[in-house]
Order: sequence, then C-alpha cells, then structure tokens
Amino acid sequence: MNSSLHRKYQGELLILVAAMIWGFAFYFQKTAMLSIGPLLFVGVRAAIAAIALAPLACKERRQRQTSTRDVTPIACLGGLVIFCAASLQQFGLVTTTVINTGFLSALYVVATPLFYWAIERKRPANHIWLAVAVAVLGVALLNGLPLASLSPGDLLVTASSVFWALNFIVVARAQVHDAPLTYTCISFATAATIALLMASTFESISVAAIYAARYELLFVGVLASAVTFGLMAIALKTVSAPRAAVLLTTELIFASIAGLWLLGERLTLLGVVGAGLILAAVIIAQRQDNETSTG
Repeated sequence: MNSSLHRKYQGELLILVAAMIWGFAFYFQKTAMLSIGPLLFVGVRAAIAAIALAPLACKERRQRQTSTRDVTPIACLGGLVIFCAASLQQFGLVTTTVINTGFLSALYVVATPLFYWAIERKRPANHIWLAVAVAVLGVALLNGLPLASLSPGDLLVTASSVFWALNFIVVARAQVHDAPLTYTCISFATAATIALLMASTFESISVAAIYAARYELLFVGVLASAVTFGLMAIALKTVSAPRAAVLLTTELIFASIAGLWLLGERLTLLGVVGAGLILAAVIIAQRQDNETSTG
C-alpha cells in the first residue's frame, strides 16, 4: 500500500470516529436543553472547544513556524458558519427528536456537492439530482405528509444541514494554510464570541444553568467539538469534501441508536419509510467522489 493511499485510509478512519461521536452527541445536546438555552449552550460549547484546542494550536504554530495572520480570515468565516449551523440545530432539538435530527442532519451529504458546484465549479453528476429528489421526499415522509406536519424543529435542523455542508467547503478551502488545529481553534473562538453575545441579548446567562448542563457541555465541547472538528480538519487534507460528507452520514446510525436506546424514541411506519428514503439519498450521493465532473 503506497503512502498516499495509507494516508487516505487514515483520514477516512478519523472521519468515521468523528461520525460516531457526533451521532451520540445529539443525545447530550437534547438533554442539555432541560437546563440551558440553545444560544448559551452553543456559546459555552464552542468556548470549551477553543480552550481545549488552544495549546495544540500554539504547538502547531511553533513547530511550523507560522503565524495566525493568513488563516485568521477564513477561520473567522468558518466560525460564523459553525455558529449558524450549530444554533439552528440546537434550536431544532428543542422540538424534534434525536432520531429525526440524525437523519435530517445527514442531508448535508446531498447539499455538499451542490455547494461544491457553486463555489469550486465542479459540477455534480446527474445522480446527485436524483439524490436531491429522494431526500426531499424522505424529509416530507419523516413526520408524515403533508409537509406542514413537520415540526419547527425538523425545519430548523434541515436548515442547519445546509450550513454544515457549507462548513465542509470552508474547511477544505482552509487546507491551503496547512494549519488545521489553528484554523479550528480560531473558528470555535469566533463561534463562541457570536453565540455568547447573542445569548446575552436573547437569553438569561446563568451559572447555575451552565453547571446543571456541565456533563453535556463537556462531552459536546471537548469530544464532539474540539476532538471531532480537529479530526475533520486533519482528515480533509487527504479526503475530499464530498467523500467526507458521505462517510460522516454514518452518524445517523449512531444517532438512531442513541435515540432508541437512551431516550426510547420511535418512528411511525411512514417515518421509517421517510428515514429509509433519506438513507437511500445518501447512498445515491455516495457515488459523487467518482463521477464529479468540472464545468
């Protein structure tokens, strides 16, 4: 096995580990809402991640003898995207289930190739449009027709998937600076700043609430933020953004396990069909890596 192929497999393994952590993180994000507001949760989560990554980012800069000047603009953009995605998802979890969140969040697999087309000028193959159609039908059936039956939480999580897709493109663009940990640290610091400012305006900031959600915040802040986003930044050096998006959809399997096992959530028969269609859309989109053309 040549070294480039070995690095690619290592990158894909890192992405699968991140998917497992993210899948179970939905449970902690859901239970945290019993104690803390969504914006405050996102702000503290991102702050914990930035603090955890700061020593590693400093070490990275010393070893590579680089400054943060070049990577800071795109890292701040990444932080804004993370804030939008995480906030929409967190507000959505207030009124939707962990299982629905897992499946609806997986829609970024379908959205990522479309962003790739718009930004990188790499036109998706025809089967991506089929994936889009199947995914839309799956979302419609997840909570039963008509579309009006979708909860506000379902719609918010669906919107968050668009920003998660955009995050893949921004992270991939940042690889040119070869400072993944520095990029991730600055991104989370930016997201934390925005979220905490918003929380101070629209929510009550309570130390008691933060303490009550301490375990959830630590799991999501350290493992599901610092560790996983760091893994993603490293993995995307050898794995393309569309391929990474496909691999990360295995998080919906872990989210379903968490919802069923830890919260006793269930899908209706029509919801099972909808979830199956979303999964089918993900599988259809998986061929993107081999069939993307430029244009």
